[in-house]
Amino acid sequence: MCFVAAWEYRLPVMTSFDPLTALLGGALIGLAAALAVLFNGRVAGISGILGGILDLDRANMPWRLAFLIGLVGAGAVMLARPEATIEITGSTPLLIAGGLLVGFGTRLGSGCTSGHGVCGLARGSKRSLVSTAIYMGVAVATLFVVRHVIGG
Repeated sequence: MCFVAAWEYRLPVMTSFDPLTALLGGALIGLAAALAVLFNGRVAGISGILGGILDLDRANMPWRLAFLIGLVGAGAVMLARPEATIEITGSTPLLIAGGLLVGFGTRLGSGCTSGHGVCGLARGSKRSLVSTAIYMGVAVATLFVVRHVIGG
C-alpha cells in the first residue's frame, strides 16, 4: 500500500509475523485467481472486474458482482472483530488525491497489482513483470519519502 501514513490497520492479536498464515493467505489468493481463469477464462484483476461493472457489461455482471461482494465481505468480516480498529491519520484531500492517483495509474498501466502481480507474473507476462516492478518501486519510494523526508 503506497499511502501507509494515511491508513493504519491494527490488530493487537497479531503482533508477530506468522509464515503459516501468510502462506495460507497467498494460497487462497492464488486459488481465487486460478478459479477465475478456470471457470471464466478471465484474469482476476480487481480493476478490470470493477471496470466491467462500471461499463455495465451485463453478460459478465453476476460473477463480477459475486467476486467484489466476496472481496468487500471478507474485509467487513475482519473489521467486525472486536479487536479490529482502523485509524485514519491522513487528511481527506490527501486520501482523495491518493485514490485518484491510484485509479489513474491503474488505467495507465492497463491493470492493477492483482492483475499484473498475481495473475500476470504467474502467466510469465513480461509486461506484468515491468508493471509490478514499477508498482513496487513507487511504493518503496513513496514510503521512504513519507516516513523519512516528510516525517509522517
